Amino acid sequence: MALVSLLPEVTAFLARQHGHFIHGHPTASQGERIMIINPANGKAIASIADAQQTDIDAAVASSQSAFRGAWANTTPAERGNVLLRLADLMLKHREELAQIETSQSGKTIQISRAFEVDQAVNFLRYYAGAATRITGETIAPSLPSFNGERYSAFTRREPVGVVVGIVPWNFSIMIAVWKFASALATGCTSIIKASQFTPLTILRIAELATQAGLPDGALNVVSGGGNAGRQLIVHEGTSKVSFTGSVPTGIAVGRSAMEAKLTRATLELGGKNSVGFLPDVDADKAVAGILEAGFVHQGQVCAAGERFFIHRSRIDETLDKLGQALASIKIGDPLDDETQFGPLANKAHFDKINQFFAQARSEGNTVVFGGESLEGPGYFVKPTVIRVDDPKAPLLNEETFGPVATFYAYDDEEELISLFNDTPYGLTASLWTNDLSRALNYVPRIEAGTVWVNMHTLLDPAVPFGGAKASGIGREFGSAFINDYTELKSIIIRH
Repeated sequence: MALVSLLPEVTAFLARQHGHFIHGHPTASQGERIMIINPANGKAIASIADAQQTDIDAAVASSQSAFRGAWANTTPAERGNVLLRLADLMLKHREELAQIETSQSGKTIQISRAFEVDQAVNFLRYYAGAATRITGETIAPSLPSFNGERYSAFTRREPVGVVVGIVPWNFSIMIAVWKFASALATGCTSIIKASQFTPLTILRIAELATQAGLPDGALNVVSGGGNAGRQLIVHEGTSKVSFTGSVPTGIAVGRSAMEAKLTRATLELGGKNSVGFLPDVDADKAVAGILEAGFVHQGQVCAAGERFFIHRSRIDETLDKLGQALASIKIGDPLDDETQFGPLANKAHFDKINQFFAQARSEGNTVVFGGESLEGPGYFVKPTVIRVDDPKAPLLNEETFGPVATFYAYDDEEELISLFNDTPYGLTASLWTNDLSRALNYVPRIEAGTVWVNMHTLLDPAVPFGGAKASGIGREFGSAFINDYTELKSIIIRH
């Protein structure tokens, strides 16, 4: 056992009376307190304020002030430099941020370090470079000349304004970075509404952003429940919302945004992601792929695989070896460096996953491994493998957002492609094969925003990410994000 001791600065930070971060400073609030629970033991580690209308108004006014003032007067190169300095500060405070994150979310300390901090820093640096690559184009109009005059035209991209970023509880640093860095790189300002379950790390990062030279108001953080997010979306001073979360909530967010004032919306909504193995993939390689696709951070990843399709000739051997692999995984305290599988992130989600276990048995499905919670404190369950015999089985089609991998045996590859697409969702999918030619022929037929070949879950800041079908609207990062955070203006000149 290699249990990590909390740093003194982490202990001191958790002991604060947390409110919001508005106009460059932590701010108190008269709102009711929301307890932050450590999912590894079920005990409260801190509390935050539930935002009131006065807090919302103050955050929006601050963001508008920075958008029209200090941040508007900051050159693109200096915007990028601020993000680079923040990236450096996050690395300097890497262990502090990772420990706060693990304490509030239950993700293993290794994942908090490698993904929540290190990978978030990679994204910050990518956005820093994008700040100087926001361009328009010159156009030669075809307007007729009546008296010898000529015409020239060009376009420019202008920031849309104050952007609301609504962040889920599963990756509270990395997804927050996607949202506020997109806004800041394009000249917008950002208000982050953190999850009420995992708000602490972004409050600390906002302090580091000020230390990095970000002007007051360019990044504000509002704490609280769902009502705070709704108030921000419909506020007359906000211009865009970027939301990551469930499909039902995302639909509600999009509806609120449109009904309020045609507020722009980027919606990354998760789904029921498909993973398919062609018959040429042996069982050992398939097991490694399943672990990568379905069980990182206890399956609490929007891009994670949940519906797995294996050729009938391979499925028995694969599931047998998968059960053996899962039985050897170390489940335990996420602050233990040797832990491979931590708790679920909160009690509500723990209860939901246990309901799926009960559903699997009541519907007569085969629980190959797991399907139960662990005794003792905290929100621990076993990684779970379920086999179904009907492609319409609810567990093969309902999003669980947890360590519940459901398997179905297919007979031919045309059936496999049909199974991939027989879902209202389309965020990600992965195809595993030793035949690259076959894979490239199948990729255009798979209806998903991201299709991986012989890999799953990993994201790169240069590659756009977002969903097809019911899994969302718009794209995060890549170069595509610029379109969603800027307004295209056309200018025509007669001369």
